[in-house]
Amino acid sequence: MPGRIDVSKVQETFGSSGIDLVSAALGGQVLECSDEFFAAAENLINPAPPIHKPGVFVATGSWFDGWETRRHNKEKKDWVIIKLGVASGTVHGFEVDTAFFNGNHAPAVTVEGAFIKSGNPDASTAWDLILSKQECGPSQRHVWQLEKPTAKAYSHVRLNMFPDGGIARFRLYGNVVPIFPSNPEAIIDLAHVSSGGLAIACSDQHFGTKDNLLLPGRGKDMGDGWETKRSRQPGHMDWVIVKLGAPGYVEEIVVDTIHFRGNYPQAVEIYAMNAGSGHSVAADAKSWDKIVPTHPCEADKEHSFSVKLLQGVPRKIVTHVKMVIIPDGGVKRLRVYGRRVIDRRLSTSRESLNGRNGHYH
Repeated sequence: MPGRIDVSKVQETFGSSGIDLVSAALGGQVLECSDEFFAAAENLINPAPPIHKPGVFVATGSWFDGWETRRHNKEKKDWVIIKLGVASGTVHGFEVDTAFFNGNHAPAVTVEGAFIKSGNPDASTAWDLILSKQECGPSQRHVWQLEKPTAKAYSHVRLNMFPDGGIARFRLYGNVVPIFPSNPEAIIDLAHVSSGGLAIACSDQHFGTKDNLLLPGRGKDMGDGWETKRSRQPGHMDWVIVKLGAPGYVEEIVVDTIHFRGNYPQAVEIYAMNAGSGHSVAADAKSWDKIVPTHPCEADKEHSFSVKLLQGVPRKIVTHVKMVIIPDGGVKRLRVYGRRVIDRRLSTSRESLNGRNGHYH
C-alpha cells in the first residue's frame, strides 16, 4: 500500500534518490487525454509551481493553471497519457497537486504504467496499476510513496481522475533506467539525466534546483539552472554532488554558465571519487580528489576541461563528481563525458581514486 508523505518531507524523501520522470523540462510529453475543456493537460508536467489569476476569464470560463475537464462526465473517469522524459524509469512516488482547484478539484486518482519499446500506447496496451485509488482534497499537494520502487521500468503512465475535475500538477518520482550505446568505447555524458545521472546533494539551491544541472540541452533562460543565494561570509563556497549514471573513465568536463551574466561564479573546482553505488556521499569526505584546480568562470560560456587538463583521472574509475563554485552563483549545466566501465565488479568498488587503492586500466 502506498504511504502518504507530508509535503514538508518531499525533498528529503525524493530529492536525493530520484527525479520527476515526467517533467516537461526533462522531455516529458502529454500524448492524449479524454478531455481538456477548461484547461490543457500539458500544464500537468510544467516544472514551475502553479499560479493563480483570480478574476481572469477565457472563452471557456475562469483561467486555471492545470488540467481541468468538463462537468458531468458520462464515463467513470477522465484520463491523460504521459510519455516519460527518459527511455524508461522505475517509480517510487507520486504527487498530485490540486492547487487553486477548490470545488472543481479531482476527488480521487489512480496511476497506471506501461513499457513500450517503440511508438506510443494504443487500444491494445496493457496497463499496470502502480498507484491504487487515492482520495484528493481541494487546493493542496498530495504525495504518496510506494513501499518499494516498482520492479518494472515504465516508458508511459496514465493518470486517471474520478470522475472529472481539475489537477494543477502531476509529478512522478523515480529513477532512470538508461539505454546505453552498444559500443562500450562510446563517449557519453555520464552525468546526463538520460544516462541515469543524479544530483544527490548540494549546499544550497535557493533560486534554482540542483537537478537542472543534468537536464538536456542548454536551457531557455536563467530559471532552469542551479543557483545559490548570495553569500556574505569570507571564504564561502557552494557545492553540488552528482552520482554518475554508470562508473566511468572521465575524458572531459564542461561547466556551462549560459544565461548567468551578473551572477555566475567567480571560479569553479571539480572533485571526483569512486564511491560505488551509494547515494550518500559526504561533501567533506577525505577521499575526494581534486581533478580540476580552481579555474575562473565567465558569463554565458561553456568552460571545457579536456583529458589533457584533468589531473590524472582518465585511467581511474569515477562514480561521483563534486562541483564547487566560489563563492556562490549560478551554473546552467554540468557535463561529465567519458567511457563506461563494463566490468560490474569494479563498478561496486568503494576504493578511492588515490594511487594507493584506486583501480587503474
